[in-house]
Formats: sequence, structure tokens, C-alpha cells
Amino acid sequence: MPDVARLICLLLLACLSPTALGERLRLVTDDWAPYAYQDNGQPKGIDYEVTTEVFKRLGIEVEWQFLPWKRCLAMVEQGLADGVMDIFETDSRKPYMVYPTEPMSDVEFVLFQKSTRRHPVTRLEDLSGLTVGTSPGYTYGTPFSESPHFRREAAPTHEANFGKLMLGRIDLLVTDRRVGRYLRKQLGLEQQVEELPLVINRQAQYLGLARKPGREVLARDFAEELRRFKQEPAYAAINNRYIDDSDNIPRAVEQQESSTLR
Repeated sequence: MPDVARLICLLLLACLSPTALGERLRLVTDDWAPYAYQDNGQPKGIDYEVTTEVFKRLGIEVEWQFLPWKRCLAMVEQGLADGVMDIFETDSRKPYMVYPTEPMSDVEFVLFQKSTRRHPVTRLEDLSGLTVGTSPGYTYGTPFSESPHFRREAAPTHEANFGKLMLGRIDLLVTDRRVGRYLRKQLGLEQQVEELPLVINRQAQYLGLARKPGREVLARDFAEELRRFKQEPAYAAINNRYIDDSDNIPRAVEQQESSTLR
């Protein structure tokens, strides 16, 4: 009986611990610079580096894969991936996803426009008759997504939206504040594209883990280690490598909707 009991204990530990059998977590995300993205095939970004460090401290090896956002969501729901980086917490995802209680970071969806084609937008109603560039797999709140007064046009990538904006094919684009600023700088458009003060939505984004045996324990351990890491100079150093001081300008106008998804 002692041998049987020992075997049962080992099997239970294997179910509860992702590293007990040398499991390698497969995480998916899309290019979402500066949070997570690829540079010449190498993963980079604030939340990529933070997540990698936290899992390293937990003794867990991680494999990353960058895919279109819709495919990322489908893979986690179908159990083909162990988790997805930088996702919003929603009730509809909880049946198949577990969230650490500590968020990775916060996002703010705002509008960007071409400096030579300004639009006086301080509220959603001011978008009447305009075309706004969006990203596939993203929604931005019911008032924005369902308004009949302006047109939404999706582009395959965030970079493509900036291209369409410069060509005049769209009037504005909507994206996260940091993502927009980062791409504007990378594309050399800082003098040609400007950010509007209207905040469509502010949300926390998390690491989402596929709901499997032991994932609640892993989510708890991840959250605890992430909180500790956020108090260290190394965490601030990661953020400073990707974000300059201009990221801290005041927020002038807010229009928040809790139904925004990523």
C-alpha cells in the first residue's frame, strides 16, 4: 500500500505542476509593440521580457509563437496553446481561460490622425461621416463598434493602418496609445501623425492561461512573482527601454466602455 500511495501522490503532483514532467509552456500573441513583438525574428517587448523573467524565476520554460490575434484566441480555446499574452479579462473567456490576478500592463485606446487632415474629435459623435481604421479581432466598446454614424475599416496589421492613414484611405485609426506612439516613431511619422486626446477605453491586459489541471496554481504563483518583480529596478529598466518620457502626457478626454475586447 505505501508504494501505491506514493505513486498516487506522484501522479497528483504531475497534474498540479507544469514542470513536474518537464512541460514547456507554449504562449501565443500577436505583434503588439512595444508590449510584445518580433524584431528580425527575435521576440522583444515589455510584457514579453517581463513574462519571460517571471517564468524563469518560477523554473518554467516558455516557447513563444506570434500569430494573428484571432488565431491566438482560437488556439487557447481549443487547447492548442497553453496561454495568450496581453488579453483582456472577460466573463465569456473564463470557461476556458484562467487569469493571474496581477495584470501585465494597462492599455488605452485612442485615435491617431494625419497632421495635415485634422478632425475636431472630442467625442464619438464627432466621428460622423468619417472612416476609422481598426484591427481584425479587436473590438472597442459597443458605442464605437456599433455606431451607424461612421465607418470602421480593418487592416491586416497595425502598420498597414498607418499606411492607409498616410494615403488618405482612412480618416483616423484607433489603437493603444503606446502602440500608436511606438509605431509612429518606428515608421518615421512623428511629424506627420498626431494623437487625439479622446480615450476610447482604458483596460488592464493579462496573461491568459488555458484552463487545465493545475493552471489555477500556476496563475497564483505567476501573479505573486509578477507583483514582486514590479517592485524591482529591473522591471522599471525594461519599461524604460521601450517607453520614453513623452508617454506620460496628461489624458484630456475619456470615453470608457467596459466591453472593449482584445
